[in-house]
Amino acid sequence: MTEREKAVAGYLYDANDDPMLLKERKYCKDLCFDFNSCRPSDIERQQRILKKIIGKIKGDFTITAPFWCDYGYNISIGKNFYTNHNCIILDGAKVSFGDNVFIAPNCCFSTAGHPLDVEQRNQGLEIALPITVGNNVWIGAGVIVLPGVTIGNDTIIGAGSVVNKDIPSGVVAVGNPCRVARAISEQDKRRYPVFNRDLSVKDCKEAWSDQD
Repeated sequence: MTEREKAVAGYLYDANDDPMLLKERKYCKDLCFDFNSCRPSDIERQQRILKKIIGKIKGDFTITAPFWCDYGYNISIGKNFYTNHNCIILDGAKVSFGDNVFIAPNCCFSTAGHPLDVEQRNQGLEIALPITVGNNVWIGAGVIVLPGVTIGNDTIIGAGSVVNKDIPSGVVAVGNPCRVARAISEQDKRRYPVFNRDLSVKDCKEAWSDQD
């Protein structure tokens, strides 16, 4: 069994000394470097490079430099995917994003974990557990998503959260460790003023205050 096959199967594996994995990471890092070195206005070149990096792309997407990942081929993104500056994806295992996922700056998605046993850890062994993000998810600034986590559809993860367990659909979750704060409700549609509607800015603020 190769080290990559061990990783896919969920076993401890050695990512440090395996020639194939080292070669794949170097190739991916070089592509990330090329992408990050593009002029911001050179959208066409950025897109060409990203399509070499990302394993599966469903539709239109925007990734804002700098961006880093380990292999790239383990990442899949849905339609209308957006990530702001400094997104890091450690994709030793699959990292799947649904449609309409928005990611704020300085977020990290890490499938990589290391053994608690010191001897195994010092041998350079690690484990890779998949991360799944559903549709219509908003990830706030500075969020860290840890190995094996699933985030449900229509959910918001608040800024600065460390997500170490699954988060259900349709909620606002925040904190370290990240926990559900409340469900997303119809009242949330009135939180911010919308131009050319009967609702005034004052009405929106009052509606939000009433909910609190």
